[in-house]
Amino acid sequence: MSGAGKSTVALATEVALVERGINAFILDGDNVRHGLNSNLGFSPEDRTENIRRIGEVCKLFCDAGNIVFSAFISPYREDRDLVREKHPAGSFIEVHVHAPLEVCESRDVKGLYKKARAGEIPEFTGISAPYEAPEYAELIVNTAENDLDACVAIVIKYLEDNGFIPAK
Repeated sequence: MSGAGKSTVALATEVALVERGINAFILDGDNVRHGLNSNLGFSPEDRTENIRRIGEVCKLFCDAGNIVFSAFISPYREDRDLVREKHPAGSFIEVHVHAPLEVCESRDVKGLYKKARAGEIPEFTGISAPYEAPEYAELIVNTAENDLDACVAIVIKYLEDNGFIPAK
């Protein structure tokens, strides 16, 4: 959901990997929505297409040898599962960056939750549109309980322990 810390954790983890000489790349929802997906809105169909396109781009970057961090609001399990199917078995890691709704709202520097609660933003994930939490995420990072350094360490440890990157 907006404000959970997806972009913050992804960016910090990408920086940590690049500093170790590991090819990493981040795709962020705000950036992709201004370019590749600028023609999409926030209807359920457009959200599905948004995630489908992102999944295709992620696969291209992965095929080129990068570790890709995809920091997007992807509210539907089915869409995430379809993206998983595009990747070779064992190469897709679903990291659920979690924070309770009230924490996400408290971090809302753009005022999006306030606007959504006032009815100014239709189909806002977590308020007027559903969010289906992952049932089988490989990793859950709780940003309400861990600071940024701890969140990054959790992701890096998973990547090391599962052979995606060499241990430091």
